[in-house]
Parts: sequence; C-alpha cells; structure tokens
Amino acid sequence: MSTEELNCDVVVVGGGGAGLAAAIEACERGASVFLIEKNAALGGSTAWSIGSVTSTGTRYQKKRGIVDSPEDHWADMPGFAGDLDARDNAPLRRILCEEIPATFQWLLDSGVHFMGPMPEPPHRQPRMHNVLPNSRSFIYHLRRRALRAGVQIRTGLRVSELLQEGDRVAGVVAQGVDGTCAIRAKAGVVLAAGDFTNDPQFKARFMGPQEAKVEGVNQTATGDGQRMAEGLGARIVNGDLALGPEIRFIAPAKENWIRQLPPWRWLAVFMEWALEYLPQSILRPFMMKFLTTALAPSTSLFEMGAILVNAQGERFGSELDRPAWRLPDQADKVGFIVIDAALAQQFSAWPHYISTAPGIAYAYVPDYRHNRRDVFTEAHTLEALAQRLNMDAPTLQRSAAQGPVRPLGDGPYVALGPVRSVFVHNEGGLAVDTEHRVLNADGAPIAGLYAAGSTGQGGLLLKGHGHHLAWAFVSGRRAGRFAAQSNR
Repeated sequence: MSTEELNCDVVVVGGGGAGLAAAIEACERGASVFLIEKNAALGGSTAWSIGSVTSTGTRYQKKRGIVDSPEDHWADMPGFAGDLDARDNAPLRRILCEEIPATFQWLLDSGVHFMGPMPEPPHRQPRMHNVLPNSRSFIYHLRRRALRAGVQIRTGLRVSELLQEGDRVAGVVAQGVDGTCAIRAKAGVVLAAGDFTNDPQFKARFMGPQEAKVEGVNQTATGDGQRMAEGLGARIVNGDLALGPEIRFIAPAKENWIRQLPPWRWLAVFMEWALEYLPQSILRPFMMKFLTTALAPSTSLFEMGAILVNAQGERFGSELDRPAWRLPDQADKVGFIVIDAALAQQFSAWPHYISTAPGIAYAYVPDYRHNRRDVFTEAHTLEALAQRLNMDAPTLQRSAAQGPVRPLGDGPYVALGPVRSVFVHNEGGLAVDTEHRVLNADGAPIAGLYAAGSTGQGGLLLKGHGHHLAWAFVSGRRAGRFAAQSNR
C-alpha cells in the first residue's frame, strides 16, 4: 500500500452541498483546494434531500409580487423552534437569513432551477423553493462549477485524522483502496462531512439507547467530522435534537423516473415553465411520483383508526404513543399500516391524505395503489391480507380488533408498507464562531479548523423545510471564503 503526499491551501472534507460550496468559494478566491469525499460519488445528504431551500428576495418571489425581507425571515424562524428557541444560536441565524438571498442567486448562477415559492406557516410569506428536477441537480451543477474553478476532487477517500503543526490544523490523512493519502493544507481544513444520524454511538450518547437503534436516511452520515474535531477539544452543541425518529416507507427497489431525470439545465427550465403554466390535471401524475416516494405517512392515519403491526401481524404498543421509537425493536425493523374499507375511502380525498409536501400537493390511497405497488397490498379479508404478507392470520385478526381508537371495520383491507423508522437529520453540530472557525471547550477557535453545514451547525436550530440546505450553502461558502482569506 502506497502513501501519497499532497499539498494545497485548503482541504474540504465532505462532498455534499456544504463541501462543494466551500471548495468552490475557496478556489474562486485564489486558494488551491482539495475536496475529499469518502463515498464513491459526491452528494452526501444533499442528494438524499427533498431539495427545498428557503430564502427571501428571490426572483421567484418578485415575479409573484411578494415583498419580503431577511429581517422578516429572521423574525419568523423562532416560530418553528417553539419552546427550544432559547437554545438557538441567534448570531448564526442572523447570518443565515441575511446571506441566503445572495447564496440563492449564486445557486441560480451555477445552473440550478427551482419551483415556488411555497407557503409554509409560520413563515408569513411563501419562501420555500424546491429544486428541479430533483436534489441531484445541486450536486451536478456545483460539481461542474468546482471543476471549472480548479478544485481537485478525490472520491473514495475517508479522512481518518486531522494533521497538526503545533496548535494549528494543517491537513488530513485519508484512507482509500490504493493506500494512504496525506494532504497538507497551508490555510486550513473545512469539515463538511454531515451529521451523525447513522452513528449508534453518537445517538446513544446524546439521545438515548433506543434512538441509537434508529437508522439514518443517509446511511453514511456517521459524524466523521464531529468525531475528529472532538479529538482536538471541540464540542458538539444540540446533539440531542433531531428530526425523527419518524415512520417512512421503504425506498423503491428501483428509483422512479423522477429521481432518474438528468439535472440538465434545459430540462429544469422546461419543468419550471410547465409547473407555472400547465393545468394541475396534467402535472398531478408527475407530482405523485415524488409524493409517494420521498415523504412520511401522515400521523392522522393512526388518529383516525389505522393500526401498525410488525411482520407477524402483531401490534406492538399504541400507535398514538411514539410508535417510531418502538419500530426498530421489531423483526427486520419494519412494520405495516393496516386500514379498513372505510378508512381507505376516507383517505382517498381531501382533507385526509396519506402524504404531502407542504404547499405542493397531496397523495391519497389511489395514488399509492398506482405508484407504489411495492408498499401497497389489498385483500377482501384479513385472512387473505395476512397470507399475501406472510403474516399469522389469527394474530392480525386480534390486532385488528384492538385498534388505537376503534376496531377495524369491514374490508377490503389495505396494508401500506413495509415502513421503517428513520432519522432524517439531526442538529448536533460543532460549536463555531461567526467565521465558522471550530471552537474548543473554552470557546477559543482551533487554528486552521473550520466547519460548515450540519458538521458546523453551531447550535443553530433549523426546523422548517428548506433551512438545512440553506445553511449548508451559506455556511459552506462562508467557511471556504474565510479559510482562503486566512492563507493571505
């Protein structure tokens, strides 16, 4: 196994949205940059996301005559945090709200297109913009911009160690199939390696042993950046806060055509035009491919009488009392939502939907029957349903008689699943200052070490659609900029 020695000004660890933004900004500021990604391809949690970016002052808002401001955005965000607002990092929230308009334009200049804006209370104005045609568009266009700028991209390398010269971080050591790579960074290192939603040790430490059993949507989100920085005295803020656990349908064995659409600029432009001018009757089949794949089933299913059973057909606690926490204890960590004919009829039309993207559209039972046959099973009797799902029929019948609000009624019956419990993202990032320098336990910057995105969230609370990606791009650009400037 060989050892490769490389030198540059800035090393960026992580090839998602935050890492690409950092690398581009540093390189366009005159620094030589290596971007290191442990997976075989760029993307990170950005590529797994729905693709929402919340911003004020966009051309999409102006086209609709919406008058909005960063100040109003700043004032509305505590409405998402609720009782947790006291734990928010107000200076970082100010940075996010003030800088996302310019960063949103930066995304447009990079070739990214959006639909929207969509309303999402407690935002007083529509601010949520959704990427076209899918979240891979971010990675496609930012990778192209990074290569044009001169960023050296290395995939399949996992950073295992931060190099130090005295008290200053001066590079990284990375491992790959071809050996070890040591990269010296004259200006510093930017950690943009995501969160720790799929690391059992971090979750057990900050959240609890039951949460540690819940997997992350992004299987490679293992807190690498937080772990290495802690080894140098850094601290993690708000590690106990996360989106989830929540119940979600298993992903299709084969990605649907929406996720397979190429992120070409002309296609995004056409889709942007179509979403504005074509009637909903034409657009709805397109939207249903997205709504029945990426989103969680509504909790109102259980409130109206649906039951949640495991692979044997057995209920494992009240569906109204945090079932997502108990689902990982079941066989294969999966379950099935079972409804009767009355509920299937009720959830076939507004206002009772199976899943939704706020402000976009709603998906109902017929949409899942048409789009997700892999998670839709229907039978006239419970015995037949149990047979099709390889469940024990008497067990399923007993479960149906013990629903959370009433027994299930007459058939036909529908089982939606398998479903599993997941963490979408967590808020546990490294403490950073307003220049995105990582702070030690005493609150002093660790020389040469920066963090962006979820790795450098710094206590900022990002509830509400579109704030995590907004922070990824804003903090990534700023971290890359400050790292490049330190070289001078």
